[in-house]
Amino acid sequence: MRSVLKAALAAGVAFGFSSVAGATDLEVTHWWTSGGEAAAVAEFAKAFDATGNKWVDGAIAGGGNTARPVMVSRITGGDPMAAFQFNTGRQAEELIAAGLLRDLTDIATKEKWSEVIRPASLLEGCTVDGKVYCVVVNIHSWQWLWLSHKAFADAGVPVPKNWDEFVAAAPALEKAGKIPLAIGGQPWQTTGAFNVLIPAIAGKDVFLKVYKDHDAEAAAGPEIAKVFKAADEARKLSAKSNVQDWNQATNLVITGQAGGQIMGDWAQGEFQVAGQVAGKDYSCLPGLGVNELISTGGDSFYFPKLDDADKTAAQEVLASTMLSPATQVAFNLKKGSVPVRGDVDVSAANDCMKKGLDILAKGNIIPDTNQLNTEDTNNQLNDLFVEFWKTPSLTPEEAQKRFADIIAAAD
Repeated sequence: MRSVLKAALAAGVAFGFSSVAGATDLEVTHWWTSGGEAAAVAEFAKAFDATGNKWVDGAIAGGGNTARPVMVSRITGGDPMAAFQFNTGRQAEELIAAGLLRDLTDIATKEKWSEVIRPASLLEGCTVDGKVYCVVVNIHSWQWLWLSHKAFADAGVPVPKNWDEFVAAAPALEKAGKIPLAIGGQPWQTTGAFNVLIPAIAGKDVFLKVYKDHDAEAAAGPEIAKVFKAADEARKLSAKSNVQDWNQATNLVITGQAGGQIMGDWAQGEFQVAGQVAGKDYSCLPGLGVNELISTGGDSFYFPKLDDADKTAAQEVLASTMLSPATQVAFNLKKGSVPVRGDVDVSAANDCMKKGLDILAKGNIIPDTNQLNTEDTNNQLNDLFVEFWKTPSLTPEEAQKRFADIIAAAD
């Protein structure tokens, strides 16, 4: 795969860009700082540097909730970076409305993004009033339960095939000194786990009623009550998971200290860096092994308007590079995500990525919550689920009532 990338980049023009006479530095900000993420973003940097320009890494530790306010502050304060990562969806709406971001429609048209990006909803997430404002670089799905083979072997029980079996195995894990469920302290992790439980337990239609239609009656209904019951079980199973960052929780699974983790497919990058093999050292259950579907979330890069003509030209080279076939494959194999291009060779994918590709091909998909919710709604949900996970006295019934109120007020 590396030889393909090297040869393709040497050709340059095959991807719609060419090397420039003088190197132009571009600062690119993102929140990819874990081992697997760093390995993946290095593929972007290598490909961009090969065009004759220079990637200046502006990683911000702490995840999106920490990084986004810093990025927005810089852009609105007149000190923009050349490119920045947001989750695919509605996070950049206010910056677009303020006229601070570049319109990429010309390059999108020239390179026929609408013909190669799949599913089409990903490009739609970059499109506002008919204009394209971002480069979508991957498909990331939250709907996974990652399981440590070592933890279950140590506990003397089989590796579970679904969520119910996982919950049933928890006493044996605890008896063996294991944490059944690893969850970190970052707010988005508990919200994400709950949002995975919704389609797995209540089903796709209920998920869409709640987050797409903002149906408060559905949010207060019996199917979501079942989800809150499962969330109550999850918070009990994760009570001894005293780590903060998501990749620290993943490491508990990798090292066999925890039985499992509900986390997006970016966790694959951490297993790969640790030298673990899917199907041998760990298992992955899409849809928690209950309802096999995946969400079509992910990451996109936006480009602030700049006064420097050289940097402006280099922004277009970077946009083209990120979406080029070889770069898409190299980046996503390291990231654990799926390429957005439907015309690339992913034969090197591991077992877990192949599961995701198969589900995607069957059309068993749902939109990511970032494609449906505003940041205000997401922040309210984060606050609720942080409190729910940390406060055993907050009953599932009371939490569901507050959840329904948030959905009723959502834009």
